[in-house]
Amino acid sequence: MLFSSFSFVFAFLPLVLLLYYIRESRAWRNAILLIASLTFYAWGEPRYLLILLISVLITWIAALAVDKWRRYALLLLALALIVDLGILVYFKYTNFLLDNLSAIFIHQIEPLNVVMPIGISFYTFQAISYLLDVYRKDTPVQGNLYKLLLYITLFPQLVAGPIVKYHDVCTQIDSRKETIWNFTCGARRFLIGLAKKILIANTMGEVADKIFNTPAEQIETCVAWLGTFCYAFQIYFDFSGYSDMAIGLCLMFGFRLTENFNYPYISRSITEFWRRWHISLSTWFKEYLYIPLGGNRVSKTRNLFNLFVVFFATGIWHGASWCFVLWGLWHGLFIIIEKITGWHKVEGGFLIRGFQHLALLLIVLVGWVFFRVEGLGDALLHLKNMAGLLDSTPVYSFGYYADRYTWMILGIAVILSFPIARRLAYAEGKVSSLLSSVWCLVLFILAWMSMAASTYNPFIYFRF
Repeated sequence: MLFSSFSFVFAFLPLVLLLYYIRESRAWRNAILLIASLTFYAWGEPRYLLILLISVLITWIAALAVDKWRRYALLLLALALIVDLGILVYFKYTNFLLDNLSAIFIHQIEPLNVVMPIGISFYTFQAISYLLDVYRKDTPVQGNLYKLLLYITLFPQLVAGPIVKYHDVCTQIDSRKETIWNFTCGARRFLIGLAKKILIANTMGEVADKIFNTPAEQIETCVAWLGTFCYAFQIYFDFSGYSDMAIGLCLMFGFRLTENFNYPYISRSITEFWRRWHISLSTWFKEYLYIPLGGNRVSKTRNLFNLFVVFFATGIWHGASWCFVLWGLWHGLFIIIEKITGWHKVEGGFLIRGFQHLALLLIVLVGWVFFRVEGLGDALLHLKNMAGLLDSTPVYSFGYYADRYTWMILGIAVILSFPIARRLAYAEGKVSSLLSSVWCLVLFILAWMSMAASTYNPFIYFRF
């Protein structure tokens, strides 16, 4: 079930809110949220609900065992991680591994009929973070299975994040506060995310799909650049919009989640970009992979190796494809270069800052090509076309891909990539709050009209 669907906005969410608020008992409200979350997941993937429940059950039992038998904690943790990661690898990477084995041994291995459960990368990482927190004694073990199940399956963040670490919300399960102000702020945040998704991401996505689905030899260089720009804004407003909706929904139920995006396209280095992009994932890898590997407390060579491992893992986490791996390593390469040269720490005047910003955008845009295409050959052809090195024969004129509405939305996307409208969107005070609420209502009406008029409504990160 999509947050941007009529069934969610006009049926599921109002019903859950009604049932949630008719009783004040914390146990009742948690039970309603748990039932709603399991229903939400089963709505789109009923056959894979059992996999989710098994994963949570294994995590719960393993954490209890780790906490009780500290003498064997490391062994028990390792076994639990093998099982959790084994489930993820089987459903997400089996056919990718078989394809590569076929290529190595020049022998065709038939792919298995395996379909990846929606959100498995997100809920697996949440389960792992809980296990590691218990092992490191950063959080008390949760003896109540249904509370752990609620943490992992909470529907606003279940299928596409943000990746919520247990120690950030464990106390909120039993002692959160639902207030009118939190509900209002959450509703505004949800509507802003919905508008970002429907009005901007979907518009940019339709143009990007049209361009990337056309062979590179049949589009002009300027069209290749347009497709890359549109995809860059599609993925940003798609995912940040979803995160806004998730954070807003959680706030409506009294939960406070950490931010997941902080205007990444205003960055001046890849290091800064990853402090602003998909913050919950980057902090997860920092806390549970980079620091355990030694972080920056080791030799310089080992530190660079640690960064390589982290960005290799970041790439492969996003998908079972060498293009995703190359995307991760592309970012990792420039992180390493910045680490060696100190480029990310350089401060200067307007020209230096402008050059840093343009260089960052170029690096990110090239990376998005690897992220978007299906195969390495297609990615290289698209990049070659962007560089003006491909002898192409355009089938359609430039105007076929971009009309006035597209340019208007593209301009709005550029403006909203900067923290210009933040004050209006998240205003405080009676007058400002009223204006913000009216503006959000206008956005909702526009988004609703767009939803009614179009069938194009994918969420990119549902694939991961």
